[in-house]
Amino acid sequence: MKLALMMSTLCIATLGVAGCSSKVVEPDQYSGFLKDYSQLREARSPSGAEVMRWVDPKLDINKFTSVYVEPTQLYPRPQPTVKIPQQTLNGITNYYDQALKREISKSLPLANGPGPGVIVVRAAITAVSSKTEGLKPYEIIPVALVAAAVSTASGIRDQETTLATEAVFLDGGSNKVVAQVVRKGTGKPLSNDTQVMKTEDVKAVIDGWAADMHQSYLKLKSK
Repeated sequence: MKLALMMSTLCIATLGVAGCSSKVVEPDQYSGFLKDYSQLREARSPSGAEVMRWVDPKLDINKFTSVYVEPTQLYPRPQPTVKIPQQTLNGITNYYDQALKREISKSLPLANGPGPGVIVVRAAITAVSSKTEGLKPYEIIPVALVAAAVSTASGIRDQETTLATEAVFLDGGSNKVVAQVVRKGTGKPLSNDTQVMKTEDVKAVIDGWAADMHQSYLKLKSK
């Protein structure tokens, strides 16, 4: 019993950094946003995060001279709640768009639409479930913003915010898929189960995703 309590406490203490559950989105949590998940393999992003990723081995990254970032989707379309209002959902997708454009435009000019020589970024905030040891699993909700209760040794429960994304990269001339990535991240903990989630709670997660996408492009470019 004491060992179990120590392990539980250790898990909670490190949850914000590493997490005791899987760090990648499991296959049973895939949303269906991507058409094919079969080629995804575990990999590490440039920042060291664990992701599920596939890049076409025949990809010629140098053929792309601009990038078009499609408006981020919420997939499947969620129903806002008191805890996760529509304002927060809109704020998250808008911020994701801004972050992607900000980071990727450091290396490629932004295009107004798809076409030859354009790489298209199509991203979505997707559904994921969350479970906590010893507590009733939360239902899968139609957006990956899950308030997962975790209990500490003192009996206090914090609320963990989890965000997940699936993104596909397309050749704007042929519409061929050239790369895909699925990943998740943990935002700021909420103080209790009544606190309303805000966009600011997950901005750091989104910034990390966007920065990794840009760094991944630079790595491919340097090969």
